[in-house]
Amino acid sequence: MNMEHTGKIIKGIAGFYYVHVEQEGVYECRAKGIFRKSGEKPLVGDNVRIEILSRDEMEGNLVEILPRKNVLIRPAVSNVDQALVIFAAAKPKPNFNLLDRFLVMMAWQDVDTVICFNKKDIASQEEETELRRIYSGAKSKVLFTSAREEEGIEEIREILKGKTTTVAGPSGVGKSSLINLLVPEAKMETGEISHKIDRGRHTTRHSELFYVEADTYIMDTPGFSSLILPDMEKEDLKDCFAEFKDYEDGCRFKGCMHLNEPDCAVKKAVEEGQISLRRYTSYQELFEELKNRRKY
Repeated sequence: MNMEHTGKIIKGIAGFYYVHVEQEGVYECRAKGIFRKSGEKPLVGDNVRIEILSRDEMEGNLVEILPRKNVLIRPAVSNVDQALVIFAAAKPKPNFNLLDRFLVMMAWQDVDTVICFNKKDIASQEEETELRRIYSGAKSKVLFTSAREEEGIEEIREILKGKTTTVAGPSGVGKSSLINLLVPEAKMETGEISHKIDRGRHTTRHSELFYVEADTYIMDTPGFSSLILPDMEKEDLKDCFAEFKDYEDGCRFKGCMHLNEPDCAVKKAVEEGQISLRRYTSYQELFEELKNRRKY
């Protein structure tokens, strides 16, 4: 009788799935034919049942995908508890449109986001205060870290504990340095898997989960430079801006879009500085983009 275990898919390459089993390590598994029949595709982040074929070779078969808590479309992963988005506080200055797009994508998929501004060692106090002010109403936790000075790392570690977190951020913001501080073996582990099958190096970057500690995983998300808004209606965009919710009841019209309508409490809150003008401008830009998107 073959042994069975439950674990989590941390990587998928060319028909192989790498499943991390607590206290055992990573098993290389193939998906059994039942998945092809049912059309179900295993995803990174899936909790799965595997049948152990060889303990020495760490090989197994994927037998069952356990019920998913959620599935993100981009990146295509499952069972994500939260997102950590990393930008530099300075050099380069944050690209607010990109950051706000990411917040919209996560809000639309119902995933909590933590915003991390790295390089606080080279940002002025004014820059830090301004960034806190802009995002104070966004209902996201805002952290300031310095990978170079190893400052704020413990705070991130606390936030990651017991969760699966997808990590995203443009290049040049110190994302890799932060991930390496959080998971020193991240580089080592990928190397090991690539070496084992010798195809890792030749594939495009895939989403990949790294094991941090018990029940704690982080996923590095490639391809962050331009985020296409999800397939949503423009009318739903306002629900992805958390700071609007506190004021919407004061609008004259139910279903107010907070753009050209008279007696709009959200626009009034922007004028009075209670909602950041920077965030409101993002909302207008993204609304226009959704409005002009061609419907096929």
